[in-house]
Amino acid sequence: MRAKDKVNVLMVDDHPTKLLTYEAILAGLGENLIKAKSGNEALELLLKHDVAVVLTDVSMPGMDGFELADTIRQHPRFRKMPIIFISAVCVSDFDRLKGYQTGAVDYISVPVVPELLRAKVSVFAELHRRALQLENLNRELRRLSNSLIAAQDNERRRIARAMHDGLGQELSAAKMVLDGLASHEEPANSRRALAVSDASAMIDRALQQVRSISHLLHPPLLDEVGLSSAIAWFLEGFTKRSGIGTCLDMQPTEFPRFPAELETAVFRIVQEALNNVFRHSGARNSWIALQQQDGRLIVSVRDDGKGINMNVVDCRPDSIGVGIGGMRQRVKEFGGELTLQNCNPGTLLEISIPTGNWVQPTVGESAKESLPAEAPARPIPAPLTPPAAPASLTAVSISATVTKDASNGAAAVLLPAVL
Repeated sequence: MRAKDKVNVLMVDDHPTKLLTYEAILAGLGENLIKAKSGNEALELLLKHDVAVVLTDVSMPGMDGFELADTIRQHPRFRKMPIIFISAVCVSDFDRLKGYQTGAVDYISVPVVPELLRAKVSVFAELHRRALQLENLNRELRRLSNSLIAAQDNERRRIARAMHDGLGQELSAAKMVLDGLASHEEPANSRRALAVSDASAMIDRALQQVRSISHLLHPPLLDEVGLSSAIAWFLEGFTKRSGIGTCLDMQPTEFPRFPAELETAVFRIVQEALNNVFRHSGARNSWIALQQQDGRLIVSVRDDGKGINMNVVDCRPDSIGVGIGGMRQRVKEFGGELTLQNCNPGTLLEISIPTGNWVQPTVGESAKESLPAEAPARPIPAPLTPPAAPASLTAVSISATVTKDASNGAAAVLLPAVL
């Protein structure tokens, strides 16, 4: 919005001559002057136009100025609307007090000083103009931030695919060549055979690293199977890498699919939240819950670590880092909310996103529809019971559990079989 763009000023009075007088006084401001002859007409105009300030008479038949101001304040959209009262009759201190109690920002007695009225209206008009400018800038900033996040996700997907299809294939070919040389190597030349074997083993480890990095950048399961399987896969690797026990709960057990953008956003939030648990919490266990209920997708990540500072809980801009800021932005993009709280011990991060009509058929339902009628269904094994969560956590049914074997440090993920 440019600085010279006009804003709307609403003038309310049951006397047309007074409206003409106010119009003559305020014409020099160069704003859009809207006239209403009653309180009801003013309310209708408020709903149709974005008004910067309301200039109203107090003594009017039907709905007087006090009732009009009180009605305006009751609407959530107009609670901060500046209202200026003008009166030639109700000029006592009691009337002024009543006017301010109903939400007026000023109370002017007749006769009106033109310069004073223009100055007061111009201040509120300029404040409204700047508020609109700030709102437009914030909207543009959110759009750019969302575009940056989307570009980042697309770039991750591109790099992951390039690593898998390019570097991964080249390393696989090099390993095949070395394995071929090893098979033709003379037994007498043990030094060369050992060197070829060592080179093959190094390429094998490089291949594993390429696959790990490629899948962490963008897991193929996220596109092919869905959010629940991608998170279960990530938790398995997270437990192996960090040594932090993880437990995944899902409701319903056959978790539905969502649009790719929403699934990617939720996966990145869980990924970032668990990375923060590993780096900052000192936790030994974490619990992740995914719930689809009442038209909302609810995701929570909790740990048993040392908790976080209250400034971070309140999400104060000077206290949160890029990670939490990025998570909040991803949630806001879908009209959701992100909350943080200390649980003593640990921290709970919870997001709630309205899903509306975004829910898509589950993988299990699609598979069932594709089976012939006579095909017998395989039994689903009972999942392993997870470690007991703190009492403040709501118990939910388990559809996937990642555990850590205390004897050898190995991690495993148990998933129900897909029909």
